[in-house]
Amino acid sequence: MSWIQRFFKAVFPASWARSMEEDSRRWMMRCRCGFEKSIWDMGGIRWKARGTSRNYMRCVACGERSWHTLYRKAEGG
Repeated sequence: MSWIQRFFKAVFPASWARSMEEDSRRWMMRCRCGFEKSIWDMGGIRWKARGTSRNYMRCVACGERSWHTLYRKAEGG
């Protein structure tokens, strides 16, 4: 857990912290090689957000720098 995650989990009420973690785990960053990882697992927080975006970064799986798509996974999946 990153320092920012620890900080917000300590400051927010427990119910907000759970909501923040659950929501952040649904936000996924996907490389064009097919590898994807949740924002929470990357050490970040994305809570009560909307929309999709693209970030230029290095993939931890293939090692290539490319545009990664940030999207929110459906509730059941």
